[in-house]
This record gives sequence, structure tokens and C-alpha cells, in this order.
Amino acid sequence: MLRIVDPRTGRPVELPSVRRHLLSICVHLPVSDAGFGMTDLRALLVGDVLARTAELHGLQSRTFLTTPDLPHERAQVLDRAMSALGVHPPAIGGVHHPNGTLRAAADVHVHAYGTAAEDAVGGVRVDVGRVGLASPERGVPDRAHLLASGPLDAVVPEGTDPLAVRMLMLGHSYRTPVTVTGTALEGARRTLGCWRRLVADWAQAPSRPIPADVLRHAHDVLADDLGVPAVLDTLGTVVTRVDVPAGAKFETFAFLDRVLGLDLAREVGHQHRAAT
Repeated sequence: MLRIVDPRTGRPVELPSVRRHLLSICVHLPVSDAGFGMTDLRALLVGDVLARTAELHGLQSRTFLTTPDLPHERAQVLDRAMSALGVHPPAIGGVHHPNGTLRAAADVHVHAYGTAAEDAVGGVRVDVGRVGLASPERGVPDRAHLLASGPLDAVVPEGTDPLAVRMLMLGHSYRTPVTVTGTALEGARRTLGCWRRLVADWAQAPSRPIPADVLRHAHDVLADDLGVPAVLDTLGTVVTRVDVPAGAKFETFAFLDRVLGLDLAREVGHQHRAAT
């Protein structure tokens, strides 16, 4: 059972709201002449993680996107940015009406910060917190626009895996604001690299079952208002647990990466010395 807290009532709502095995998710991006930015990509990321969580809980899901009517070039840039962040592309697209609204029905409406509330028709509303960008020299406005290079280039240093941005944003509750700083991004990059090296090392050990307490806790926190930060904390704890064999650690990380989408098994097959 999945539950999301609807901000309009402050109460958790079971998903899907009727007894069936298909969860319909609509991600709403605002109508704006300024383009899209990291806040909008975060909404797409939340929709992606929700769909992945539904599948982990035995539900099929369908995600569709509502946007302004995009020129071909801008749509391509948006597609590339989603791909870089590991976001599965929405299966269906829709276009806002000229008055700024789209009357779309879904079980869950994921709204980027600044999207008009009237876009949702029925279903649960999910309000995604804004993403702020900061540099040591000056504050950077909320929206690094999706122009020719896209917003990730304003955040990710050359040569850095953009999935470090995904990890950074997953470390915060979806409704809270996130500020992307160089220090925070570097921390996410280091942790991501460390975990990948460990997973590659553990993959060489005999497979063992995921510890029951870890599996139960992960299912519980994901079902309770999409508690992804708690999943990351759980993985950090598993790393140091001496009672969990290497093969079980590998299976745990590989299984939960189905939700996280961090490509944690990327280094499997390469020889690495385990990080300490």
C-alpha cells in the first residue's frame, strides 16, 4: 500500500484510490516563456521515483507530462536533461490550454514549484519544493533555463556524473526546498562513487538474501509519503553492518537501486579495491 500526504488536507491518501493495479501519474510543468530549470526537473524526478516505487510494490504505473507547447529544439533539450538524470521518459504527453490549465485526470498530480493549483483534476496533489542554485560568489536564481545546453550544465562541473545531482535531490523530502551548492554536490559525487566501488566488490561474493529488517524498513518508508531519504540512510547503515555478508549487501543495493535509479552497479565487472 502506498500513501501520499495531500497538502490540501494534510492527510495521507492511499494509492491508487480505487482497487486496481494501475497508478496514473501526471507531472505538471508551469507555463512560462522563460523555459524550464532544475525545479522542473525535480518534479520529473519525483514522478519517476513514484512510478519506480509503485512498481516495487507490485503496481503498474503510467506517467504523463503536461507542458506548454514546446518548440522541437526545446523538447529535445528537455529529453536530454531527463535522460542525464535517469528519469524514465513519460509515456504520454499533453499540452496546457491557452488559459494556462490542462484538465487532466490522474491518481497523482505532481506539480513543479510555481505551477497553478487549478491544473489538477481529482487525485492526490504532490507539491515539489523548489531547487535553488548557489555559487560561492553569488546566489543564482531558481531557474537555470533550459536553453541550448540545459540547466545541468549550470550545476554539474564538466566530467561529473549528473546522477550526483539526482542523489543530492533524493536526499531531501520531495516537498522541502533544496539548494545545490558545490560542497553538497561534491559530497553526493563522492558517496555515489564510493557506493559503486563497494557494490562492484560485493558482487564478487556469493549471493545472500536481503536482510528481512532492511527490506521491511525500505518498503515501509517508501510507502509512507515516498520516504526516499530514509532509504539512502538505510543504505549508508548497511555499508557498515558487520552482521550483513557482502553478498547480501550487494543484493540490497541492487534491489533498492530500482527505486533510486543511481546506476549503483555500474562498476560491476571491473576490478576495484573496496573503499573503506
